Amino acid sequence: MANVSFSAAGDTLYAYLSGEIDHDAAQDLRLALDDALVSRSPRTLVLDFAGVGFMDSSGVGLILGRQRRAQALGGSVRVQHAPRQLRRVLDLARIPCTAQEGGNQP
Repeated sequence: MANVSFSAAGDTLYAYLSGEIDHDAAQDLRLALDDALVSRSPRTLVLDFAGVGFMDSSGVGLILGRQRRAQALGGSVRVQHAPRQLRRVLDLARIPCTAQEGGNQP
């Protein structure tokens, strides 16, 4: 099971993901993230993966889909604190990832 909590700083919305992201969890996260993109209209959505212990390919789809959604709304997506395995996939998809593994939620 995965969870997401949010915090905002100016026109940036931080989404702190935690738990395990599989197909079912990705669907729930997608709904929560899309709702936040529409209702809060951030210029940048930062997906923080510091609390994620496991993620399958559904998580990559989750990121790519939120990236497309944010761009359609005039924003962008950044990824931070992604595990090494995910960073390799993000590099191939040309999705920038900032910071290293194991960041802290404020």
